[in-house]
Amino acid sequence: MFKSPRKAADGAFLPEDFVVPTLVAGSRYQIRPITVHDVVKDYGAVIGSLDRLAGRFGPEWGWPDSEFTFEQALIDVAWLQKQGQLRRSFSYVVITPDGDRQLGRIHVAPSDDPGADAVVVFWVRADEENSALEKELEEFVREWVTTAWPFDAVRFPGRE
Repeated sequence: MFKSPRKAADGAFLPEDFVVPTLVAGSRYQIRPITVHDVVKDYGAVIGSLDRLAGRFGPEWGWPDSEFTFEQALIDVAWLQKQGQLRRSFSYVVITPDGDRQLGRIHVAPSDDPGADAVVVFWVRADEENSALEKELEEFVREWVTTAWPFDAVRFPGRE
């Protein structure tokens, strides 16, 4: 289903010649790959949105649990960064243009569903729920994964 026929042989789910997007800059937010340097802001965004995220992702993925610690956040963020380096999945932080506040995250991963190339999950912090920012981000993400990524079919769990 990929638009590019050369898929990596090492378990990566993207063609080897695909250049993974690294920065999207807009007037209201920036999107860039997550790194361990984001753990403090990411932990704050997760903890401030714990009930919302657990209600949305907990039943299927068991994340985040009610005892989510900073240490666990560091492990999670490092794992997400490593998965991106290995081209197995890609996780991005959504931050304010000045980088002071994390607004949410975007994850692009392979799909278990044979009818889809990828699964894209994204969230915004609880205080941005149902905001103009969340609506704008959803519109952007849906277009971005179909125009900047080599996918024919994408699933958006929790938003379909």
